[in-house]
Amino acid sequence: MDSSSTNQRRMRSGVVALGGMGLLAATLVACGSSDEPDKRCASRSTLEKLNNKECKSGGHGAYYYGGTVVAGKVSGGSFDKSAVTRGGIGGSKSGTSGG
Repeated sequence: MDSSSTNQRRMRSGVVALGGMGLLAATLVACGSSDEPDKRCASRSTLEKLNNKECKSGGHGAYYYGGTVVAGKVSGGSFDKSAVTRGGIGGSKSGTSGG
């Protein structure tokens, strides 16, 4: 094995590692820069979390913003997107404050 093939192998693995780090950084920036609250598909009548395809055209679900899912049911959020603010670092999970 000559030194040029060894150098090529090292260079290729370095490019892969750097490419992966760039992708990770881009993903983190994209996730943190949105003012959109988390959303999930749920049944308005039972509050059961549904598959996302149920919120597409013709499905019987609606998007539920914010909150959490406990035992397969959504809670702590709203079907009204404007009633929920995005959480995360420095953010809040609701539009109200304690006092």
